[in-house]
Amino acid sequence: MPSISTNLQAVAARIAAAARAAGGDPGAVKLLAVSKTWPTDAVREAYRAGQRAFGENYVQEAAEKIAALAALDPAPEWHFIGPLQGNKTRIVAALFDWAHSVDRLKIAERLSAQRGDGQPPLQVCLQVNVSGEASKSGVAPNEVAALARRIAVLPRLRLRGLMCIPEPSEDASLLRQRFAVLRQLRDDLVGMGLALDTLSMGMSHDLEAAIAEGATIVRVGTAIFGERHESSATG
Repeated sequence: MPSISTNLQAVAARIAAAARAAGGDPGAVKLLAVSKTWPTDAVREAYRAGQRAFGENYVQEAAEKIAALAALDPAPEWHFIGPLQGNKTRIVAALFDWAHSVDRLKIAERLSAQRGDGQPPLQVCLQVNVSGEASKSGVAPNEVAALARRIAVLPRLRLRGLMCIPEPSEDASLLRQRFAVLRQLRDDLVGMGLALDTLSMGMSHDLEAAIAEGATIVRVGTAIFGERHESSATG
């Protein structure tokens, strides 16, 4: 079985090839290693191999890992990518550097109020439901602009961009269409004067399609750490 280090190198090569194929800069695409359900030792191994940004879905599990790895220097960058409920915001606001899954004003207001004054702003993405799935979290595309305007002015947050988890598909052209929706929404918001630079989209199975449509962060778990014992929509 390949090591985490070997897998990271393979994913980096995929990202670079996809970026070059799209006429972009491979260095402009950040790899977020989705470490949810994996033990601290796996995160430490990825860190030793040079990975610095990690994505987590479960607050309590993440809090334990963050505490266990607090002595690492430089510190890992922690991204919360799971569904954000009101009872989770305090820990996310206190411990994380990024929150990708904001889809309601109330959640953003709680994060803003609970972020410490001495901390840097929490970097935030709005999760958009680009596939229209009733079961999927995310704000509807036609509601993004109004929500973005209100979140962009909240203190202790910095709205960076948009995130999506499209419905899984083997159809690369359909995936590109979904990712293109997110890119167009981001471009529209930039045209309105919002300083957004992030498209968090693409996972182990579809990162090439996402990069072709301008992804700046790809969230990869399975291709780095291996198969999980649970199904995942964020890795």
